[in-house]
Amino acid sequence: MRRTRVLRYGAGALGIAVALGAWQLAAVGPMASSPLPPASDSIAAMLELLGTAEMWQATGATLAMALGGLVLAAVAGVIIGIAVGVSPVAMHATRVPLEFLKPIPPIVILPIVVLVLGPTAQMGTFLVFFGSFIAIAVQTSAGVFDTDPVTRDTGRSYGMRSGEILSSIVLPSALPYIGTAIRVAAPTALIIAVVAGLLGGGPGLGQSLLLAQISGNQPQLFAYVLILGILGLIVQGLAQWGEQRLLHWHPQYRKAAV
Repeated sequence: MRRTRVLRYGAGALGIAVALGAWQLAAVGPMASSPLPPASDSIAAMLELLGTAEMWQATGATLAMALGGLVLAAVAGVIIGIAVGVSPVAMHATRVPLEFLKPIPPIVILPIVVLVLGPTAQMGTFLVFFGSFIAIAVQTSAGVFDTDPVTRDTGRSYGMRSGEILSSIVLPSALPYIGTAIRVAAPTALIIAVVAGLLGGGPGLGQSLLLAQISGNQPQLFAYVLILGILGLIVQGLAQWGEQRLLHWHPQYRKAAV
């Protein structure tokens, strides 16, 4: 197990080194006359940014929008998804609105949201909510539909009430679907929060990225890209860790732990 872990991390570090080396060689070689800065300059600019309060304030604003919208989307999506899964009336009432909203990306409604809410953190939070809610609701309803009907009938035969069946049978069956939906939505929420600042003028790293582009500071521009990439890796890792902790009892994660 230790050897496999060392090999995996070693291969990952080697891949990062190769990518940075290729970037450096391209910037000082064939693309020397292009706006692409060397990797060394961008890394130096990133380290400089890490020592500024402005960068951390922008990071906090981005994470606040992403986390706030994701939590609201998770709560609303799980509630709506369970209602759709257990109630035919709710399913028929929400089918058309959900199918209508499903193919609409958040960037399409960005001008309308900016017009209503302005270039604010609330605008970014709403965009994250809009971009995450549908997927979580659909996945939750799919998990409820996938509940074994024999298990439900067995619960009824033992005198369990509807609320007990929902909490003890249906929800545990749907949790893998919900966990997967939230894990996938977490990095998407970060992307939408950045877009809210980049194109909508909201606070956060997206706005910082736009200002670096406007000022023509290419090393700082790519430094923000590096920071966003590292932040995305952290968010993805935390989402996977949370899913594993939540679903430690599931056979898939018990096998992974062996």
